[in-house]
Amino acid sequence: MILIGYDGSEDSKAAVAQAAKLFPGQSATVLTVWQRFIDTMARAGAGMAIAVDLDEMDTATERSATETAQAGAQLASEAGLDASPQTAVVTSTVGEAILHAAAAVRAEALVCGSHGRSELRSLMLGSVSRQLLHHAEVPVVVVPSPAVVAARAEHRARTRH
Repeated sequence: MILIGYDGSEDSKAAVAQAAKLFPGQSATVLTVWQRFIDTMARAGAGMAIAVDLDEMDTATERSATETAQAGAQLASEAGLDASPQTAVVTSTVGEAILHAAAAVRAEALVCGSHGRSELRSLMLGSVSRQLLHHAEVPVVVVPSPAVVAARAEHRARTRH
């Protein structure tokens, strides 16, 4: 069993494709995490009072996460994995939510995309892939961002002697 972090981005699609290449035919849980609106506001430091129905916002966010996980599982199935979708709510960090979900499904490996943030931005904002690498109890495969891969290839082509 592998667990693939999936948010619908091109980076997470690349992670699904790479997981299928590395672990053909394996069972996979495609996980999308979501955060309650009140927690999102707290993290954003929003001090303004707004009139929203928190339950309605959370229901919509959870529904979107479920749809994203289902799309990721479909993509993984089409790539040859025996995939099922799952969602998890973030109670502390995205990395922790992924680690808890991986333990719950007894994942033997984690696969995630890398958004290709600069070192400084990653240091300031935190990095899910870095958190997984440092705290996972199973192997972690971090798939580089397709945009970063393309930029690196272009750079190498320009700097060849």
